Amino acid sequence: MDTPAAPPTYRTGKICYVEIPANDIERSAEFYRRAFGWHVRKRGDWSTAFDDTVSEVSGTWVLGRPVAAQPGLMVYIMVASAAAAIDAVVSAGGEIVDPVDQNVREVVATFRDPAGNLMGIYEQPGLATVEGRS
Repeated sequence: MDTPAAPPTYRTGKICYVEIPANDIERSAEFYRRAFGWHVRKRGDWSTAFDDTVSEVSGTWVLGRPVAAQPGLMVYIMVASAAAAIDAVVSAGGEIVDPVDQNVREVVATFRDPAGNLMGIYEQPGLATVEGRS
């Protein structure tokens, strides 16, 4: 039986909401659902929104904004395994831009989502053990 999720942590300064440029909202929503397990939902106004896997960050996809195709502000998504996340990104229709560099301490990679936004993957040390994965 699943343990009920704890309510989100509220505190001044917390990053809580993200707007992601998209050219096809349903395609982008399906990508993040498949690649990272985000919960995709319809809000009261019928727009498509998401919650991350721990319900700490929510957001939406927006039309009419230029995609974040060049590195500037970078958003990294925490994962238990960068290798598994890279496979999931590719399988869901994304493109790996920079694979994991084995010569650096932090295990990170970057990818483009279906709209062309440049995002990152960050492998949290020990998370695979906590989540019961190998």
